[in-house]
Formats: sequence, structure tokens, C-alpha cells
Amino acid sequence: MEKVILKGSLQSFPPHGGAMGLDFAGAALRLKKIVTKTPLQRSTHLSKKYDCNVFLKREDLQVVRSYKLRGAYNMMSTLPKEQLDRGVVCASAGNHAQGFAFSCKKLNAKGVVFMPTITPNQKVKQTQMHGDGNVEIKLVGDTFDDCAIIAKKYTEDNGMVFIPPFDDHRIIEGQGTVGVEILEDLNYVDYLFLPIGGGGLCAGVGSYFKTYSPKTKIIGLEPEGAPAMYEALKKGSPVTLENIDRFVDGAAVKRVGDITFPICKEVLDDMHLISEGKVCSTIVKLYNEDAIVVEPAGALSIAALDDFANEIKYKTVVCIVSGSN
Repeated sequence: MEKVILKGSLQSFPPHGGAMGLDFAGAALRLKKIVTKTPLQRSTHLSKKYDCNVFLKREDLQVVRSYKLRGAYNMMSTLPKEQLDRGVVCASAGNHAQGFAFSCKKLNAKGVVFMPTITPNQKVKQTQMHGDGNVEIKLVGDTFDDCAIIAKKYTEDNGMVFIPPFDDHRIIEGQGTVGVEILEDLNYVDYLFLPIGGGGLCAGVGSYFKTYSPKTKIIGLEPEGAPAMYEALKKGSPVTLENIDRFVDGAAVKRVGDITFPICKEVLDDMHLISEGKVCSTIVKLYNEDAIVVEPAGALSIAALDDFANEIKYKTVVCIVSGSN
């Protein structure tokens, strides 16, 4: 039995059983002319600091400045024409909205984007820009979860198709292409650090790695103020958090996905929480020392390195920098 480490407690689960029917090759082919193959850059500064080889997967340099485009386009491009023609809807704190809007433009589909009222104006404008006339934006609810409830009702009332930010196998396949690219560039990875919100990135990349690089230790990271996956793993099933800190908005969800959870449970070797203060200081250091601008969720993977400094010494480490919006 493999084990997930949960802040000192151990939870066992059955060993990974393969790629779970996910079509990563098909997703990579569909995305080939749409996404940017982002750099996997060795960080000289971080490698020296931790006495290991630290590589940054720079999804902050993606065409919509986050990995979310991968899942949105992969799902939307596989919809039957009659469904796409009826129109598509999404709910998002910002990054999924931008990937969704970009996909609507590429596929010439009508889209409606529901975003929480607290969404930064920059993200709203970027979504409008990527949609380029193909999307309508509605600001509703205080959190992603509240916003999603309203968006799903609108979808049903108008006979449209909902494009979830994480809880769909086609979304998971698309996000998994981040892992495909990493293993194209590196023969071996000892540790993989990645942020978790609803679990789509972890489910996709984790499933791919456990199939093609099974010895890699996969470390999932959440902000302390929104520990939805952490609490789900403790309970053994998704739980709905009553209150969350919304600062790390790209990873602040009240409940992880019902589809993503069992996959994440199977592929994670460790689940770790990062304080919001640590996220802030990491953002500042990345800007001052490496001239990298990241959003709070994008800093989680690097913020975790201090807590794993002894384990990663002399190892090959990949940190997924998930976005810069």
C-alpha cells in the first residue's frame, strides 16, 4: 500500500492502476496548434539555494498566462457541433475564464462567462480580450462556488453546455498535457510540486506521471485558507468548506471535484498546506531575484521548497508555475 502524508498523519490507498482511460495523446494532438509548449527552465538561483536541480514549468508564459486553456480547449473541441452551436457556459475566478474565452474565439462559439464579483478588473478585461466578441461576462456571487451554482442553473435554463474548470475527464486530459511536456524535456524527475484548487491539474499531470514516471514523488499544495483537498483526503471523500480565504484565488475552492478527487487521492504522495504570508513573500522574491511575475496560486509550488529542503537535496525537482494573471 502507498501512503499519502497529511501533516504527520498517514492515509493509505491502493497503488495507482494506470492512466485511467485518459487520452493524453489525443489531447496533446488537439492542443498542438493552440497552446504554447511552455519552457521548462532550470532556476540557477533556486538550484543553488536548495543544493539540487530545480526546474520551473512556466505555464505563466502560456498564451492566456495559465495552463487552464489546455483543459478548456480539449473539452470544447470534442463537443458535437450541435452542442457547440447551442453555446457554452463557464464559471471561473479568472484563469479558466480566459482559457474558455480564447477557446470560444478559436472555435467560433458563443460563450457566457460567470465570474465572482470580487474578480480583479484585469482578469475581466483579459477575458473580454481573449473572447474578442464571442463571450458575454456576468459577475455574480462572492466565491467561485457561489458563482458556479448560478452558472449551472443558467446553462440548464438556456439549453447550453457547461464547461467546468476541473471536474471532467476531458478537462483533466487537457491539463495532463503539462505533464506530457515535462517528461518530453526531462528523462527523470524525483519530485514534482504542483498547486491544487479543484484538482484538475493534479489529476491530469499526476495520472500521466504515475503511468510514465512512477517513481516521481508528487506533492500537492494548497493555501492554508482553502484546504479543500487536504480536508477531503482526511475524510476520504470531497467535503464542502464553510469559509475560505480567497487571496490565492486560483486555488481557493470550497469543494474539490467528485471526478478529480479519487484520481488525486491515488496519485498524490504528499499533501501540504502553505500560509498566505509565505505565498506573498515568495511572489516578492521571485520578482526581485528572478524577474518572474506570478499570481498567488502560481507561487505555491516554489513556496513549498523551504519545507522540503532536506528531502530534495541533490534531487531533480520540477515546480509547476501555474499562472501569472
